[in-house]
Amino acid sequence: MGELTDKIKGNVDELVGKVKQQSPNPATRDEGAAQQLKGKGEQFTGKVKGALGDDI
Repeated sequence: MGELTDKIKGNVDELVGKVKQQSPNPATRDEGAAQQLKGKGEQFTGKVKGALGDDI
């Protein structure tokens, strides 16, 4: 179950990050870039968990 949860969280964080990057506020754009990167990391974690069978 952890694999799917991580992938979903990753997708949501990437989407929210992309939306924030469209903001005219530079601080919000930076926050969006960081959140998008976090999402990519969560998706990677989900893939690793899937490959290892959630044993980590």
